[in-house]
Amino acid sequence: MVFKQWDRSRFTPTSGFLGLNPYYWLTWGLHPNYPKSDLRPLALLGPQTQRLSAVGGMQRTDKNYELESDSLRQTALAQFTGISGLLSATDPLWVIYYSRQFKELLDFDRERMLSALPLGARRKLLASGSVDWYTGELGILAERLEAARTVTLDRGARIMSYHRLLLEYKKMQAFWADKVIAAGRDAERSKVRSVLKGQEIKIESWTPDSDVGIAKEILRKRKY
Repeated sequence: MVFKQWDRSRFTPTSGFLGLNPYYWLTWGLHPNYPKSDLRPLALLGPQTQRLSAVGGMQRTDKNYELESDSLRQTALAQFTGISGLLSATDPLWVIYYSRQFKELLDFDRERMLSALPLGARRKLLASGSVDWYTGELGILAERLEAARTVTLDRGARIMSYHRLLLEYKKMQAFWADKVIAAGRDAERSKVRSVLKGQEIKIESWTPDSDVGIAKEILRKRKY
């Protein structure tokens, strides 16, 4: 196993001249092929060489299996990252865009919203129940958004859910803005009617000169 070279001529005694050495035949006569055979374990086709070759082949196979396992692991981690709701907050599209679009919904405060409304519009909306309706709708939308963020879902489907919810949220905001404007106008009209009602001129009886008197009274009460 430690020999580096095999040499047939090193087998002694040799056959001699014309193969007439009797010691050769006494020694190798019964095993004529022995000097011809390279029996070193590390020979080119020796058992140890074959074993080492097999071990090397198995190591290469194991390395290929390891690389394939690593690829499967990376693929599985990438898929898990894409569908897990636990990591949805780190999604670049959520961080850059959707978190900003839904900021007012996620941080909604009823009292803060009411304090920003004009007094007349606030009273009108509270009396009509519009504030309770709007608050309830926002709560439902916030719950749906939270479900879309936390459920195990494919990333593409999650982004589409964000998009649909954002469209609904913008429509609701536009509808609420219209109601606030309408409530403000109603409050202003009620105020104007109250002022005009206070300036009404009561006519006890009508005569041909009543129209002239009414006109003079209106001019007298007119405020510049």
